[in-house]
Amino acid sequence: MSDDHTHVQEFFGARAADWDSRFPDDGPVYAAAVAELGLRAGDRVLDAGCGTGRALPPLRGAVGRSGVVLGADLTPAMLEAAVRAGRGHDGLLLLADVAALPVRSDSLDAVFAAGLIAHLPQPEENLRELARVVRPGGTLALFHPIGRTALAARQGRQITPDDLRAEPNLRPLLAGSGWRLTSYADEDARFLTLAVRES
Repeated sequence: MSDDHTHVQEFFGARAADWDSRFPDDGPVYAAAVAELGLRAGDRVLDAGCGTGRALPPLRGAVGRSGVVLGADLTPAMLEAAVRAGRGHDGLLLLADVAALPVRSDSLDAVFAAGLIAHLPQPEENLRELARVVRPGGTLALFHPIGRTALAARQGRQITPDDLRAEPNLRPLLAGSGWRLTSYADEDARFLTLAVRES
Protein backbone atom coordinates (compact mmCIF):
# COMPACT_ATOMS: atom_id res chain seq x y z
CA MET A 1 0.00 0.00 0.00
CA SER A 2 1.36 3.42 -0.90
CA ASP A 3 2.05 6.10 1.69
CA ASP A 4 -0.81 8.13 0.18
CA HIS A 5 -3.22 5.26 0.83
CA THR A 6 -1.96 4.76 4.36
CA HIS A 7 -2.39 8.46 5.12
CA VAL A 8 -5.95 8.49 3.72
CA GLN A 9 -6.92 5.36 5.66
CA GLU A 10 -5.44 6.71 8.89
CA PHE A 11 -7.08 10.12 8.47
CA PHE A 12 -10.56 8.83 7.64
CA GLY A 13 -10.36 5.70 9.79
CA ALA A 14 -9.86 7.83 12.90
CA ARG A 15 -12.89 9.97 11.99
CA ALA A 16 -15.30 7.37 10.60
CA ALA A 17 -17.32 6.71 13.77
CA ASP A 18 -18.46 10.33 14.18
CA TRP A 19 -18.17 11.55 10.57
CA ASP A 20 -21.91 11.90 9.98
CA SER A 21 -22.51 13.65 13.30
CA ARG A 22 -19.82 16.22 12.41
CA PHE A 23 -21.75 17.20 9.27
CA PRO A 24 -25.41 16.55 10.13
CA ASP A 25 -26.93 19.05 7.70
CA ASP A 26 -25.32 17.83 4.47
CA GLY A 27 -28.19 15.56 3.37
CA PRO A 28 -30.19 18.07 1.30
CA VAL A 29 -27.15 19.37 -0.59
CA TYR A 30 -26.09 15.79 -1.38
CA ALA A 31 -29.58 15.06 -2.71
CA ALA A 32 -29.56 18.22 -4.83
CA ALA A 33 -26.16 17.34 -6.31
CA VAL A 34 -27.31 13.81 -7.14
CA ALA A 35 -30.39 15.27 -8.85
CA GLU A 36 -28.12 17.30 -11.13
CA LEU A 37 -26.54 14.10 -12.44
CA GLY A 38 -29.75 13.46 -14.37
CA LEU A 39 -29.88 9.78 -13.52
CA ARG A 40 -32.80 7.66 -14.72
CA ALA A 41 -34.38 4.47 -13.52
CA GLY A 42 -32.19 1.52 -14.40
CA ASP A 43 -28.94 3.51 -14.59
CA ARG A 44 -25.69 2.21 -13.11
CA VAL A 45 -23.76 4.61 -10.86
CA LEU A 46 -20.66 4.55 -8.68
CA ASP A 47 -20.14 6.66 -5.57
CA ALA A 48 -16.32 6.92 -5.72
CA GLY A 49 -14.80 7.50 -2.30
CA CYS A 50 -18.24 6.97 -0.78
CA GLY A 51 -17.12 7.31 2.85
CA THR A 52 -20.09 6.66 5.13
CA GLY A 53 -22.40 6.44 2.12
CA ARG A 54 -24.29 9.70 2.49
CA ALA A 55 -24.93 9.84 -1.27
CA LEU A 56 -26.14 6.25 -1.53
CA PRO A 57 -29.82 6.85 -0.56
CA PRO A 58 -30.37 9.65 -3.12
CA LEU A 59 -28.45 7.69 -5.75
CA ARG A 60 -30.68 4.66 -5.11
CA GLY A 61 -33.73 6.90 -5.27
CA ALA A 62 -32.60 8.25 -8.65
CA VAL A 63 -31.92 4.89 -10.32
CA GLY A 64 -34.66 2.91 -8.59
CA ARG A 65 -34.55 -0.77 -7.72
CA SER A 66 -33.79 -1.69 -11.35
CA GLY A 67 -30.59 0.36 -11.26
CA VAL A 68 -27.17 -0.46 -9.85
CA VAL A 69 -25.52 1.59 -7.11
CA LEU A 70 -21.92 0.89 -6.09
CA GLY A 71 -20.08 2.59 -3.26
CA ALA A 72 -16.28 2.27 -3.27
CA ASP A 73 -13.97 3.46 -0.53
CA LEU A 74 -10.39 2.80 0.51
CA THR A 75 -11.07 2.97 4.25
CA PRO A 76 -12.69 -0.07 5.91
CA ALA A 77 -13.92 1.98 8.89
CA MET A 78 -15.87 4.30 6.59
CA LEU A 79 -17.61 1.36 4.91
CA GLU A 80 -18.38 -0.10 8.34
CA ALA A 81 -19.96 3.23 9.33
CA ALA A 82 -22.03 3.12 6.12
CA VAL A 83 -23.33 -0.33 7.07
CA ARG A 84 -24.13 0.80 10.64
CA ALA A 85 -26.07 3.74 9.18
CA GLY A 86 -28.14 1.29 7.08
CA ARG A 87 -26.79 2.58 3.78
CA GLY A 88 -25.52 -0.81 2.70
CA HIS A 89 -29.10 -1.51 1.62
CA ASP A 90 -28.91 1.29 -0.95
CA GLY A 91 -25.80 0.08 -2.75
CA LEU A 92 -23.14 -2.59 -2.99
CA LEU A 93 -20.19 -1.47 -0.87
CA LEU A 94 -16.70 -2.21 -2.20
CA LEU A 95 -13.40 -1.89 -0.37
CA ALA A 96 -11.53 -0.53 -3.37
CA ASP A 97 -9.06 2.04 -4.57
CA VAL A 98 -10.42 4.42 -7.23
CA ALA A 99 -7.04 4.05 -8.95
CA ALA A 100 -7.86 0.40 -9.79
CA LEU A 101 -11.59 -0.19 -9.66
CA PRO A 102 -12.93 -3.76 -9.80
CA VAL A 103 -15.49 -2.64 -12.39
CA ARG A 104 -15.72 -3.47 -16.12
CA SER A 105 -14.83 -0.78 -18.64
CA ASP A 106 -17.74 1.27 -20.05
CA SER A 107 -20.17 -0.40 -17.62
CA LEU A 108 -21.50 2.61 -15.68
CA ASP A 109 -23.65 5.59 -16.58
CA ALA A 110 -22.25 7.96 -13.97
CA VAL A 111 -19.77 8.51 -11.16
CA PHE A 112 -20.48 10.68 -8.13
CA ALA A 113 -17.38 11.75 -6.20
CA ALA A 114 -17.88 13.79 -3.04
CA GLY A 115 -14.74 15.34 -1.59
CA LEU A 116 -12.59 12.92 -3.55
CA ILE A 117 -10.38 15.01 -5.79
CA ALA A 118 -8.30 16.52 -3.00
CA HIS A 119 -7.33 13.01 -1.87
CA LEU A 120 -6.26 11.61 -5.24
CA PRO A 121 -2.52 10.91 -5.27
CA GLN A 122 -2.35 11.05 -9.08
CA PRO A 123 -5.38 13.10 -10.16
CA GLU A 124 -5.06 12.75 -13.92
CA GLU A 125 -4.47 8.99 -13.79
CA ASN A 126 -7.18 8.51 -11.17
CA LEU A 127 -9.73 10.54 -13.16
CA ARG A 128 -8.76 8.47 -16.22
CA GLU A 129 -9.64 5.33 -14.25
CA LEU A 130 -13.06 6.82 -13.45
CA ALA A 131 -13.48 7.54 -17.18
CA ARG A 132 -12.58 3.93 -17.98
CA VAL A 133 -15.55 2.53 -16.08
CA VAL A 134 -18.10 5.02 -17.50
CA ARG A 135 -19.65 4.64 -20.94
CA PRO A 136 -18.98 7.37 -23.52
CA GLY A 137 -21.43 10.19 -22.83
CA GLY A 138 -21.71 9.19 -19.16
CA THR A 139 -21.37 11.75 -16.40
CA LEU A 140 -18.96 12.58 -13.59
CA ALA A 141 -19.96 14.79 -10.65
CA LEU A 142 -17.15 16.20 -8.50
CA PHE A 143 -18.88 17.50 -5.41
CA HIS A 144 -18.25 19.00 -2.02
CA PRO A 145 -21.06 20.09 0.34
CA ILE A 146 -19.37 23.48 0.81
CA GLY A 147 -17.45 25.65 -1.64
CA ARG A 148 -13.71 26.14 -1.86
CA THR A 149 -13.63 29.38 0.16
CA ALA A 150 -15.78 27.99 2.96
CA LEU A 151 -13.78 24.75 3.05
CA ALA A 152 -10.47 26.63 3.25
CA ALA A 153 -11.82 28.75 6.10
CA ARG A 154 -13.00 25.62 7.93
CA GLN A 155 -9.52 24.14 7.57
CA GLY A 156 -7.77 27.37 8.62
CA ARG A 157 -6.00 27.90 5.31
CA GLN A 158 -6.12 30.15 2.27
CA ILE A 159 -7.05 29.07 -1.26
CA THR A 160 -3.93 28.82 -3.38
CA PRO A 161 -3.63 29.17 -7.17
CA ASP A 162 -2.72 25.48 -7.48
CA ASP A 163 -6.04 24.31 -5.95
CA LEU A 164 -7.18 21.42 -8.16
CA ARG A 165 -10.81 22.49 -7.79
CA ALA A 166 -10.20 25.92 -9.33
CA GLU A 167 -11.81 25.94 -12.77
CA PRO A 168 -8.61 26.95 -14.65
CA ASN A 169 -6.86 23.90 -13.14
CA LEU A 170 -9.77 21.49 -13.23
CA ARG A 171 -10.82 22.01 -16.86
CA PRO A 172 -7.50 20.86 -18.41
CA LEU A 173 -7.10 18.13 -15.79
CA LEU A 174 -10.47 16.68 -16.78
CA ALA A 175 -9.75 17.08 -20.49
CA GLY A 176 -6.45 15.23 -20.11
CA SER A 177 -8.19 12.31 -18.44
CA GLY A 178 -11.07 11.74 -20.85
CA TRP A 179 -13.71 14.16 -19.52
CA ARG A 180 -15.23 17.37 -20.87
CA LEU A 181 -16.28 19.86 -18.21
CA THR A 182 -19.89 20.92 -18.80
CA SER A 183 -20.83 22.77 -15.61
CA TYR A 184 -18.87 24.44 -12.80
CA ALA A 185 -20.31 25.92 -9.60
CA ASP A 186 -18.26 27.05 -6.61
CA GLU A 187 -20.51 28.67 -4.03
CA ASP A 188 -20.33 28.92 -0.25
CA ALA A 189 -23.06 26.29 0.04
CA ARG A 190 -21.52 23.75 -2.37
CA PHE A 191 -18.98 22.89 -5.02
CA LEU A 192 -20.26 20.93 -8.01
CA THR A 193 -18.53 20.24 -11.30
CA LEU A 194 -20.17 18.09 -13.94
CA ALA A 195 -18.26 16.49 -16.79
CA VAL A 196 -19.13 14.15 -19.63
CA ARG A 197 -16.95 11.26 -20.68
CA GLU A 198 -15.57 11.75 -24.17
CA SER A 199 -15.76 8.86 -26.62
